[in-house]
Amino acid sequence: MIHVLGSCRFRKRYDFLFENNLPAEKEELKKQLKKTNDPDVIEELKKHISWIDKQLKFETAKSTDAAVLSEHKKKEREAAKHGKRPFYLKKSEIRKQRLVEKYNKLKASGKLESFIEKKRRKNASKDHKYMPYRRPNTNTEQQK
Repeated sequence: MIHVLGSCRFRKRYDFLFENNLPAEKEELKKQLKKTNDPDVIEELKKHISWIDKQLKFETAKSTDAAVLSEHKKKEREAAKHGKRPFYLKKSEIRKQRLVEKYNKLKASGKLESFIEKKRRKNASKDHKYMPYRRPNTNTEQQK
């Protein structure tokens, strides 16, 4: 298994793992999953597939953050050359820009409506969980 380090050099050196090897390994594991009938092996294969999914998802988010940060740094260097003081991005700002990029990507692929609808349903179910409800009246005195 691969241990993901927080280093930029690591990402550059082992990019082939995330681009080629992990997706190919995932496909191979899916084929094995279809062939096997042993419940222990099935569980192990599913765990490994979910681990690969997590790694790939984490790397895409991390690369998006790195791209946002590098773009900002480039702009700041240009501004510093013109005598402006540098402005450093907070994590919250990076998160906001990641969300904007995700929104634009979904909009371009045409999946924005379904994504927003899914988010709306999820939030509605969360709100519904905390709504007070009326208990049935069990007192016989009030019924008389």
